[in-house]
Parts: sequence; C-alpha cells; structure tokens
Amino acid sequence: MKELNQLTITIVGIVGVPAKYGGFESLVETLLDNNEFAFNYKIFCSSKTYQKKQSYYKGANLKYLRIKPNGTSSIIYDGLGLLSCLKNHTDIILLLGVSGAIFLPLMKLFSNSKIICNIDGIEWKRQKWRYLARVFLKFSEALAIKYSDIIITDNKGISDYVKLNYKKDSVTIAYGADVNNNHSNYLLKRYGLGKNQYFFKVCRIEPENNIELILNAFSQMHNQKIVIVGNWHNSLFGVKMLRKYQVYSNITLLKPIYNQFDLNELRVNCKGYIHGHSAGGTNPSLVEAMGLKLPIIAFDVKFNRYTLDDNGIYFSNKNDLIREVTRFDSRDIEMDVEKIHETFLNRYTAEKIAEEYAKLFLKTY
Repeated sequence: MKELNQLTITIVGIVGVPAKYGGFESLVETLLDNNEFAFNYKIFCSSKTYQKKQSYYKGANLKYLRIKPNGTSSIIYDGLGLLSCLKNHTDIILLLGVSGAIFLPLMKLFSNSKIICNIDGIEWKRQKWRYLARVFLKFSEALAIKYSDIIITDNKGISDYVKLNYKKDSVTIAYGADVNNNHSNYLLKRYGLGKNQYFFKVCRIEPENNIELILNAFSQMHNQKIVIVGNWHNSLFGVKMLRKYQVYSNITLLKPIYNQFDLNELRVNCKGYIHGHSAGGTNPSLVEAMGLKLPIIAFDVKFNRYTLDDNGIYFSNKNDLIREVTRFDSRDIEMDVEKIHETFLNRYTAEKIAEEYAKLFLKTY
C-alpha cells in the first residue's frame, strides 16, 4: 500500500493560489494550511491571473495554464487540467465545480484516478447565465454526478437537491474559515466610519447576491450606513450598481480588498453583517462573519438557514430588510451572536473541514 505522504492529489477548477476572492480558492488554502498527512498536492492555476508564477506554494506543486479560468473559457481551462492527469498519474483528482465535467467520461475510460467532485452550488440557476449557458451547466452537473466516484456538497440543501434530482448520495462538507480578530487601524478614519455605526457586506457583485435589493433599501434609509466591498468593475451589472448608488452619502462602495487585516478592520467594527446570497450553499463570507462573532442579517433561503442553524435575522425583500435594519438597535442580539459563533466552532473551523477532506481522501484511496 502506498505511504500516506506519497498520495498525490491534483486539484482542478480554481483560479489559483495564493487565494484571492472565491470559496474554492479559500478551501484550497485551508487544505494546504492543515495538511496533517503531508499529501502531495498539485494545483492548476491561471497564468492570466498571476503575474508572479511560483513553482511551489505551501508545499503544493503549482502548474499554470494560459487560459482565463472564468466564463466560457473555464470549460477548456478545467478540461486541460483534467487531461494533463492522463499524462501525469495522480491518485485522486479533486474537481472543484462542474465546468470541466464534459471531460469526465473520457477520464473514466483512460484513467485509474479516483475522481472527487465538489459541485459547489446549483450553478445553472444563477441569474447571470443566459439560457444556453444554463442548459450546458445543468448538463455538466449531471455528468459530474454520474461520472465522479464521490460527490461533495457544501450544504445540506445541496445534498437534498442531489438526492431528489439524481437519486445519488453525496458527502456534505462545508467551507471552513481560519478567522482571527487581527486587523489594521486606518480604514475607518480614511472612510469616515465609526465603530458600530455601519452595516457591512463583502461579496462578488452578482444579481443573485441581492446587491440591488440591499442598495435600494439603504438608499431609502439615509440615517443608516452600509459599506460593501466587491468587484464592481467586473461586469456591466456591477458598473451599473456603482454608478447608481455611489452618490448616496450613507452608502460606501469599495473595490476588492485582498489584505485580510484591512478587511477585518471593516468587519469587526461594523454593527451588523448583511448576507444577501440566494444561490449556492455554504458561503465562505458568511462563515467568516460567524467566526468573527458578527450579528447577521441574512437573505431567507434554506441554504443560509442551514448554515446559521436557524439563528440570526432574515429578510425576503426590500421592505423586510428596511424593517430589520430600522429596529436592529432595539433588539437583544447577544444571544443570537453567541449561538451563531457556537455553530461556527462546531461545524466550520478550518481544522475541522481539512480533517473531513483528509478522511475522505484516505477512504477513497
């Protein structure tokens, strides 16, 4: 039997590491930081994203593909990563997302590698995709579930969906977070913010994250401030939202912040975290907010309720959000915060998530 420290695991489907934005990238960082069994990781990264190309990172071997990792090109990007595993043997392929699943039938014919696929959320339901893209993504989802040896879902809501629609069992492993309260001490002054005087959100600027709903609500609450960090210039939708709402004095829209110390300054000093995600499963930014003991107002879908274990405050529309924000200061939220943090400690620490993946790798091989 192969020694544990000789077990090779190839990761396909992420932009790359070091992680920037993205749940999958953060997951891979978690696996590398908590590699107790010294697995040999090989990770495919996009040279279009990383000007500085490292051969190794946290013990992992990095390979670069000269293709953009997002949008329609992600199909070829993931496919090339998978096909390279035919030439260079790997014990386990960890496929993150379903974009490259069209290549899995070929992999099963010519490769002995075990394939584990984390299908992420129900990608084809996201509003940003047009009809043909949704059809392809749903087809890819079906291929991933059929041809993978093991399917990972990150939320019970997604595992229920897989069981109902494909009659297959999946392994539920959430996203974890390694959080701490270390933070910088200059951004509040730069942006004219006071401790516990604003709400906060960090996310990709996409319609299904209810950005427009949240901005519209705060544009009608001039005495309530919100700060949102996101990639406003990555889409026409983001640019439209930026132009429309940056004129409001109580709304601060910031470009992406990759330095965790700076991001934490804005998070730990906010009065509450607004989580608007309506698609997908367990979202990393929500888990991080839980770990930082932030009061949370979340969009009311089963994925968020499961993640929070039904604690927190919920909204379903603009009027709900206005009502909850308006009466926020009069609520006793300490009990909710403690329950949310307890759920984080029980389910979502980075060490726990890495341990669950390690057990799965060992069981698979």
